[in-house]
Amino acid sequence: MRVLFVCVGNSARSQMAEALLERRGGERFDADSAGTNATAVNPLTVAVLAEIGVDWSRARSKPLTEFLGQPFDLVITLCDEARQACPVFPGAVRQIHWSLPDPAVADGSAEERLAAFRAVRDELDVSIETLISTA
Repeated sequence: MRVLFVCVGNSARSQMAEALLERRGGERFDADSAGTNATAVNPLTVAVLAEIGVDWSRARSKPLTEFLGQPFDLVITLCDEARQACPVFPGAVRQIHWSLPDPAVADGSAEERLAAFRAVRDELDVSIETLISTA
C-alpha cells in the first residue's frame, strides 16, 4: 500500500508519520511525505524519532509537487492548512485527514518544545498502528 503524508512544511508531522509507517508497516507499506510549502526537517523531529530507535538524520523535506502524477493508495493530510491546499490529490485512491497540532510552533523552554514533539509523535504512533491493523 502506497501512502503519502502531507502537511505544510514537511518538517515535523509528516516526517514523523513517514518514519513511523516505514518502521512499523514493513513490506506491506511504501511511505512518503511532502509539504505544500516544504522547508527543512526540524532537528527536534530527528531527536524524538531517535528516542524510539529511528535514525531519521538523512531525511529531507520534499515539496508536494515532487509527487504529483504518482499513484497513491492513500493520501493523509495532517493539518487543516494542507487539507485546504490539497482538498483532492490527483492519483489518490483514497484521502483522509488527521488533524494534529504543529509541534514546530510550540513555545516554551527547550524541554517544553521537545514535549510537544513527543506528544505528536506518540499520537501519530497510535494512528499508524490503527492504519496498519485496518489496511
